[in-house]
Amino acid sequence: MVSIDSGAIRFDLQVIADWIDPGSRVLDLGCGRGDLLAWLTANKQINGTGIEMDKDKAAHCISRGLSVLQGDLNEEVEDYPDKSFDYVILSQTLQQIFEPARLLYSLSRIGRRVIVSFPNFSHYTIRLQLLLNGVAPKNDQLPYSWYDTPNIRVITLSDFKKFARDVGYTIVKEIAINTDSANSGGNIVHNFTNLRATYGIFVIEKKD
Repeated sequence: MVSIDSGAIRFDLQVIADWIDPGSRVLDLGCGRGDLLAWLTANKQINGTGIEMDKDKAAHCISRGLSVLQGDLNEEVEDYPDKSFDYVILSQTLQQIFEPARLLYSLSRIGRRVIVSFPNFSHYTIRLQLLLNGVAPKNDQLPYSWYDTPNIRVITLSDFKKFARDVGYTIVKEIAINTDSANSGGNIVHNFTNLRATYGIFVIEKKD
């Protein structure tokens, strides 16, 4: 399914890129150093914009010729008219958002479809650490200690699917993936996804 050069971008971004139609209008929130935007621009000729809070990362994106705003994504998205984008991407950022329901509502307003990915807190390595050691767990996808983590909440695949149903989103597509320690390679997980997947990736939309 995923046909992108595995050395180009992170494996979860490869999956997301595979879902984007050529020529689409794309907003990438928390775009980091712009790897996904740059790949999509070069290979799928998208009309892409990014928002990144970190000044150095935003400056790096701009130096690559990308259209990226530096600022708080919760505030910046409010300025866009309805259905400004075909896809709005929120990759590995949802767990750092203070009001995720409010943000996703805004994203579904400005985007035809929203792509969300996040580390799965229900992965078996997390469960085993809690069971055997009784301490706040860490793994390659959630590497921070409890006292210095940027993540203010934990999410499992089952949590997100229930949330989507409860607030009226339609899950158009979903994939569970298991990645290597560098997140550069991985595979699709088909069975026992909430136990075995390191990340979940969802496409959601909200009907008018």
